[in-house]
Amino acid sequence: MTQNDQKNAGQKVLIIGLDGATFDVLGPIMDQGLMPNMKYMMETGVSGILNSTKPPITPAAWTTFMTGMGPGRHGVIDFERYDPTTNQLSFNSTFQIKEKTIWQILSEKDFRVGSLHLPMTYPPQKVNGFIVSGFETPSINADFTYPKELKDLILKEIPDYSYSTNWKRGIRGGKSYFDENLEYFKQNFRQNVKLARLCTNEYGWDAMMVLFKLVDNIQHKTWKYVDPKNSGKFPSEQRKVFSCFQVLDECLGELMALAKENNATILVMSDHGHGSLDGRAQPNWLLKDWGYLQLTSGINQFRTRLANTWHRLIRKKGGRFTQGSAGIEKDLAIDWSRTRACVMHAGIYGFLYINLKGRQPCGTVEPYEYEQLRNELIQKLMSARDEQFNEPVYQDVVKPEEIYKCSREDHPNLPDLMLIPRTGLAVIRKIRGNKAVKWALDGHLGGTHRVEGIFIAHGLTVKPGLKINADIADITPTLLAMMGLAVPADMEGKALSGIFDPPLVINYEPPKKYQASETPSQIYSEEDQKLLTERLSDLGYLE
Repeated sequence: MTQNDQKNAGQKVLIIGLDGATFDVLGPIMDQGLMPNMKYMMETGVSGILNSTKPPITPAAWTTFMTGMGPGRHGVIDFERYDPTTNQLSFNSTFQIKEKTIWQILSEKDFRVGSLHLPMTYPPQKVNGFIVSGFETPSINADFTYPKELKDLILKEIPDYSYSTNWKRGIRGGKSYFDENLEYFKQNFRQNVKLARLCTNEYGWDAMMVLFKLVDNIQHKTWKYVDPKNSGKFPSEQRKVFSCFQVLDECLGELMALAKENNATILVMSDHGHGSLDGRAQPNWLLKDWGYLQLTSGINQFRTRLANTWHRLIRKKGGRFTQGSAGIEKDLAIDWSRTRACVMHAGIYGFLYINLKGRQPCGTVEPYEYEQLRNELIQKLMSARDEQFNEPVYQDVVKPEEIYKCSREDHPNLPDLMLIPRTGLAVIRKIRGNKAVKWALDGHLGGTHRVEGIFIAHGLTVKPGLKINADIADITPTLLAMMGLAVPADMEGKALSGIFDPPLVINYEPPKKYQASETPSQIYSEEDQKLLTERLSDLGYLE
């Protein structure tokens, strides 16, 4: 079959991403009649739970969507990555993705593709179509589009175009700007539809994705108002937040019309779900208490924090990663010469590294002790209980290579252990106070991620009313099969053939080794890093 035959045999697809969306919130809003378009798609199409990655965090999950591979294959587990050989943290980008994305695969097959605001697409790579990069784009001053001239078109047609996501706060916290913040979210949703129309008219597409990132932000910031457990407690605030979802539904209606004009099937998906954030697990406090992690003297800790404050005040630029070893010791003044293990970064899960001789610059653990120490830490962390409820802090502590089914040789920067907190907790690497869990003072710190995301398929060949349970890795092989293409045999996801009538015919092709582009010496400037640090910290991702 030629490539033209394949295009004729396949169907166009519009993918709508609702970052962090959960039926726990959307269901009650639909029941009130506030999201009729989404309800119509569910009633006349396929819907169900879309399980996220481990960890259920934006960069890992969306990269799994794009590649059909888990983090053990594509190499992205968090916004940050830690290099044990240099003891440094840096931000992930497209250059860290070790597998081909759906946009690259379709481009090679001569399909026209488009991606709008999808995370892990900065810097944008060359495709047969267009890309407007996502959440990790520093600002509109960056080259955030492919082709480059698309940026000028966007700024001409959408003069107030912005990547800002920060939640404004006043003297009384977020409440001072509550209405203004929600209005910005609505404006952002409408901007996405305008951008989709603009790019459709300018370039056309066979497959396009439109990502609504701020669905996630709304829930992080206003969870206590949308939490089903708080129904009726905050009627005024809830009405205002629900009005954002009404605007989102209006945007879905406009995208449904766009799909109809292009004879496209619609797939709606989220990268993870959402739930209450009741507390923050502090594994580094436990490691310190047990003697595995040693801090410098109180005076040196004070000097470290003072130096960081001075750095921010004087330089007024740079961020988490610009001060040598002080960048990683911003919150923990670590004595590496006496430290055996530390959680170096955290994104819902905790990523623990053993201070290994021959790997880290100041390693203290002999290679022959490595496996024994890992097992010892698993046992101790799994036995840790919180002081308030006397319940386990961690539901699991795992060796990444075992759950990802990969080798440490292929992924030397993987953490030595991943700490999976119990539901309602998120891991942080800071130490604040002297307890294993820092609980919310008012019962809710806000929202955090859950594994259970959402999936909806709507179109002429989609089975109406079918309920499914799928994995986020299943979407790319499904897209390939929908478009009449063979699925690489090594993809970890499975094509959802049965959601269509007639079912999709799935063909497979031998896997092809992907050679990722060489990473440039600098992707983010110091000012870029500062902007990203503020944006991610605002959502609690860099604690």
